[in-house]
Amino acid sequence: MSLEQRRKRGAKLIDQMLGKAGARETRAAWRKICPDFEKYVTEFLAGEIWSRPGLDRRTKSLATIAALAALGRTRGLDLNIRMALRNGATGREITETLLHIAPYVGFPATWEGLALAAKVFAEVDSRSK
Repeated sequence: MSLEQRRKRGAKLIDQMLGKAGARETRAAWRKICPDFEKYVTEFLAGEIWSRPGLDRRTKSLATIAALAALGRTRGLDLNIRMALRNGATGREITETLLHIAPYVGFPATWEGLALAAKVFAEVDSRSK
């Protein structure tokens, strides 16, 4: 598969996981900071890794949430919680994922993740009303 095909596949996937407006806004922010970063995320992360068939998107989202919470990467965690909700994960599953990692990554990391998830859930809920 060519880079251009991966870029198109990645762009389509990002649109699906964030909604067209959210994807456009997020990709524009990445391009503003560093155009190459946006290119790599779209082509490689979305167009190659997230597009692999081995796991469904819900499972990938929950695994990503666990990893980002463990690493304390709040920007990525915020974005991926939003994507997880669009990828079929429930708020309860996201919360359980974060709770499950507490003994492995520590309670402070779990607390940060849970607090951020609660904020995202409230924002998403208020927009749906």
